[in-house]
Amino acid sequence: MSIVRRIILSLLSLAIGALFLFSAFTKIYDLESFEGFQYTIVEYVHVPWILATLGARILIGMEAALGLLMAIQFYGRKKWILKLAIFLLIIFSIYLVYLWAAVGNNVDCGCFGDYLKMSPAVSLLKNAALLIGIYLLIRFCNGIKFKRQEWITWITFIGLTTAPFFIYPLPNTQPDWLNKDKYKINLSSLYTPGKTDAPKEDLYKGKHVIAFFSLKCPHCRMAAKKMHIMKEKNPSLPFYMVVAGNDKYLAPFFEDTHAQNIPYTKLKSEEFTAIAGFSWPAIFLVNNGMVEAQTNYINMNQAEIEDWLQKP
Repeated sequence: MSIVRRIILSLLSLAIGALFLFSAFTKIYDLESFEGFQYTIVEYVHVPWILATLGARILIGMEAALGLLMAIQFYGRKKWILKLAIFLLIIFSIYLVYLWAAVGNNVDCGCFGDYLKMSPAVSLLKNAALLIGIYLLIRFCNGIKFKRQEWITWITFIGLTTAPFFIYPLPNTQPDWLNKDKYKINLSSLYTPGKTDAPKEDLYKGKHVIAFFSLKCPHCRMAAKKMHIMKEKNPSLPFYMVVAGNDKYLAPFFEDTHAQNIPYTKLKSEEFTAIAGFSWPAIFLVNNGMVEAQTNYINMNQAEIEDWLQKP
């Protein structure tokens, strides 16, 4: 192999590996990006939450592992790293075709988290270029080989694939049950005489999941998006939102969360904090005016809420 061709193939391997690493990083570099990737899987692939929770961690870990190993040209026996990368790209491409057909091309595929918006069509072109590049590596690049290289490859692959489970441990899906500390929630400010957006239903009667969101709070937006997806999967869920913040943030809040399918009312800041406190989002499971449990945007789980609704 000529020195020029060797350099070109090495740079190609480094570039493809770096892109895989960048893709993994953009999905996991902060909790908001990571949770957003999970929500994308649930919303568009329609899998159960537990599968999205597991799948997101495995896919991101595999992306990082394959990216690093391709960057340093550790391809493994029979170049299984490169072949696995092709398989992963084919799976992603099938998802992109489905997304394009089901939702259209004017949607972010989530390939680079919240860092870089990309349509299914553009992402498919990117995947096609990557597939061609990896095929060239399989045909013409032998990678780096030395004694115990296969062991190092496997250890690196397993270690990075499982790393997301340690960075973001699987959440406890149980709400925080208050037991003897149940208390009556004061919602009188929601029903102030003359309030034009007062709740149409009586939130003091029956069971309701009442969420208090600040319009600028990123975690509140994540919770609202999660509630929106749950509501789509089960329209009978009795969700209600109470929001606070400047009116100019109201439209961007709904544009980001798509939570128009959940009724809401708006409160002034002092009225809002009098009920929710100063830690947001605050999500209460309310039964006949009594707060029985609290949850957060990470632990909020559709199955647990549905179980609670079925209890007498």
